Amino acid sequence: MPAITTQIAADGHIDHDFVARHVAWLIDHGCSGIVPCGSLGEGATLDPDEKVELMRTCVEGLRDRAPVVPGIAATSTRTAVWLCERAKAVGCKGLMILPPYVHKGEAHEIRAHFEAMLAATDLPCMLYNNPIAYGADMRPEQIAELAERHPNLRAVKESSGDVRRITAIKALCGERLALFVGLDDLVVEGVAMGANGWVAGLVNALPAESVRLFEFAVAGEHEKAFQLYRWFLPLLRMDTVPEFVQIIKLVQQELGHGTELVRAPRMPVSGRARETALATIREALRTRPSLR
Repeated sequence: MPAITTQIAADGHIDHDFVARHVAWLIDHGCSGIVPCGSLGEGATLDPDEKVELMRTCVEGLRDRAPVVPGIAATSTRTAVWLCERAKAVGCKGLMILPPYVHKGEAHEIRAHFEAMLAATDLPCMLYNNPIAYGADMRPEQIAELAERHPNLRAVKESSGDVRRITAIKALCGERLALFVGLDDLVVEGVAMGANGWVAGLVNALPAESVRLFEFAVAGEHEKAFQLYRWFLPLLRMDTVPEFVQIIKLVQQELGHGTELVRAPRMPVSGRARETALATIREALRTRPSLR
């Protein structure tokens, strides 16, 4: 399930026409759902109304071919609850719920924030745990407790970088929760430990390779998976650096599918970092394997 980039037009507004084409293109290449409004989608720079319109564009662009599962993140619980309600109203089929932006609260505050979102909707929800990015860490025991209290908590996107979290959640919850890898360069290891989903980033530029890699990993075709993974890893690691938004958009631009335009305060990557990224991207494209 791609966490989609949000294409920004030259005037700074969302390029809704491109977004509609992009989500359809991703599904055409085998992806099974779309996740807008996430951190890769520059969600923190989108106004609440813009997020709702972006959700609507994705829903209308897919025409029921696949579910739209937007990231729900806000600085206040009140706004997060409003976004949960609006997401259902525009046709989203699930939600990916995040801890609050900015406030890195105590455990009871973060738990209450998640519970408010879960109580505000009957849509199936995926809890996004990314302590590195958001400063709030939902431990496996806390996730299991939430799952017991809220039947609509159906999945976890685990992005702590510790593959042992997947086995820990699995041990506590069994098949109760679907487990999604949230880091591009952990997908093969995560699937080996029991994950059955992937919310991915580089898929925005290379969907066929991403889908094939995931399929190999799930099928236990280890040699095929690692052969493709070894080629893909220099690009997949770009999902885990501070400039991941700018660099993934740069990969899209190099492939002729989107631009590197971002919304301030982000700026396109420049200087030595740009030279290094372009060298990595162009080498990967030069050696791009055939998937036939």
